[in-house]
Amino acid sequence: MPPLPAEGRHAVVTGAGRGIGAAIAAALHAAGAKVALLGRDPARLAAQAAKLGPETVAVPVDVADEESVAHAFATVRSRFPGIDILVNNAGLAESAPFAKTDRALWDRMLGVNLTGTYLCSRQAAPAMAKQPYGRIVNVASTAGLVGYAYVTAYCAAKHGVVGLTRALALELAKTPVTVNAVCPGYTETDIVRDAVANIVAKTGKSEADARAALTARNPQGRMIRPDEVASTVLWLCSEGAASITGQAIAVAGGEIQ
Repeated sequence: MPPLPAEGRHAVVTGAGRGIGAAIAAALHAAGAKVALLGRDPARLAAQAAKLGPETVAVPVDVADEESVAHAFATVRSRFPGIDILVNNAGLAESAPFAKTDRALWDRMLGVNLTGTYLCSRQAAPAMAKQPYGRIVNVASTAGLVGYAYVTAYCAAKHGVVGLTRALALELAKTPVTVNAVCPGYTETDIVRDAVANIVAKTGKSEADARAALTARNPQGRMIRPDEVASTVLWLCSEGAASITGQAIAVAGGEIQ
């Protein structure tokens, strides 16, 4: 039998306890990688790790905290000889009009979405650049490519992730490491379910109408599935994607042209 696409690779996926992160971890594992699942909820991570098998590592982390990130990656390195793939998926989304976007909300959005990507990349990129292969994939959002009302802090953070991706890709272009961003549209995750609930609470719309308002942005008229995002990440981690770097790929049914 031919080798699996990620056979022998060691991957770290942040925000891997649920949603897109769990789907990415499962896809990489199915492709032959050994995967470290990082996230805030130890019980959720342990449950996901149990589904994937005994060689899967579950490591609690707060990606916005430098000390926590350093400790988590030290734990991963004690289990893996090196990190070949880093998927910065951990994210947080909250909505508010700009006038009600206080400093605490702003700091939360940038802390998890942008600073977390920076801190985890710093832990992995230097050693990865000395290896014969390396992949960093940042899960951004269509909010990193265009603006959306009432999520200014989230948009600012995700635009920052796309900028970081492009700049780091150039710095590492002479190495075997590629750096790309995947930008999903509205996806069937807890974050979107919370957004729907928020719309219902604040506008009085039905859940069906709230979902329709979100899916209307997608020309295909539907939510994106987590496994569709995972498939894009898996391709970017393949040998065949070695010339793809510095890109922000929308997985959004044609919403972004």
